[in-house]
Amino acid sequence: MATTRRRESKTMTLTPDPEEPVEDVVTQRKRPDSGRFRLQVDRQTKESYATYETAEAAGLTIKKAYPILHVAVYDGVDGVTKAIEIPTGANP
Repeated sequence: MATTRRRESKTMTLTPDPEEPVEDVVTQRKRPDSGRFRLQVDRQTKESYATYETAEAAGLTIKKAYPILHVAVYDGVDGVTKAIEIPTGANP
């Protein structure tokens, strides 16, 4: 029985050029965050805002149009999620 001898494999490593900055590729799954507060609809992040008030106003608009949806504002710094509810006495 004859055995075949394999050639030794070579390992090549590619390193990025130090002059070129590494760019993060923005895809559909990961969007750049521009604000601290993130508006979530049915636990999916839709938009980010700089202030809680603007995120809450946008969330309240969605909640009034679609009251069955779960709408919340997530604070990325404190890690707190606050649900948006339609105020009592308001007409849907």
